[in-house]
Amino acid sequence: MFEHFKIEDKYDTVNYHVYAPGGLTSKKNILFFIHGSNSRPFYEFFEKDGKKFRGSSVPFNLKSIPDSYAFVIISKKGVVFCHDEKKEFEPSDEYFDNLSLKYRAQQVDRVIRDITLNHLVSPKKVVVIGHSEGSDVVAKLGTINKQITNIGFWSGSGNSQLYDFPLFIRKEVLAGKLTEEEGLEEIESLFNKYKDIMKNKEDLTKSWYGHPYKRWANFSEPPIENLLQISIPLYVAMGAKDTSVPVESTYLIPVEFIRNSKENLTFKVYPNLDHSFNEKLKDGSIKRNWNKVFSEFMEWVSLN
Repeated sequence: MFEHFKIEDKYDTVNYHVYAPGGLTSKKNILFFIHGSNSRPFYEFFEKDGKKFRGSSVPFNLKSIPDSYAFVIISKKGVVFCHDEKKEFEPSDEYFDNLSLKYRAQQVDRVIRDITLNHLVSPKKVVVIGHSEGSDVVAKLGTINKQITNIGFWSGSGNSQLYDFPLFIRKEVLAGKLTEEEGLEEIESLFNKYKDIMKNKEDLTKSWYGHPYKRWANFSEPPIENLLQISIPLYVAMGAKDTSVPVESTYLIPVEFIRNSKENLTFKVYPNLDHSFNEKLKDGSIKRNWNKVFSEFMEWVSLN
């Protein structure tokens, strides 16, 4: 389904993958998807009950990609595109060494320049969607790449990621799950952890919530500082029932855009959706709404 490309120089190698039926050069527009904080390959094969299945960390129905668009995804350093072995994939040391906001933004910037220089010159639209950790990346990317025409900032915080955790603790206090005293104790412990992270910003041996200290330090930059520097159309999409990023933190974005008299923001909160735009129905089943959000986003792109 994908055509695979590689950018190589003496310092680095970037692998990116293009879904473009009919060929990349036949398209008029480019759509980039910047995924979140995991080290999973884009595609994985596994066996169950003697049958082989394919799983994917790409949340899109590829058939929903408009015909005029080439769809591009970029492998994280040290992570393969496809994994087809019985044991679970483990990323190489390169993954942890290069897991930073600056590096991920530079990766996408290099791919945009490579495509528009060597494969699809002067596309009409260059659209970038960042989800979760990828939202931090597109906020940074929007300050360094001037070819992008539209940005989707999905399921991301306006504040530093470090702000979200004390906010979640406060929400537990307000919900009666913690006493005020327990909440204060947890927040104090959290702040001590932050101090330790910031004293050891490059440490790959110490970890917290599954990520090394280096990753937390490198992704502590508040996205709002970058978003306010962006002048192209920006679409923020957020699920009100997100338990990974508190919607209260995302509300900082429209407040700051209004305060700074910036009018390039479209801000939408989906009432019953979670971090991945899923909805839990009354019967306990899960309804996926990713492609509904994507469809509304692409309609917005066509008008902006």
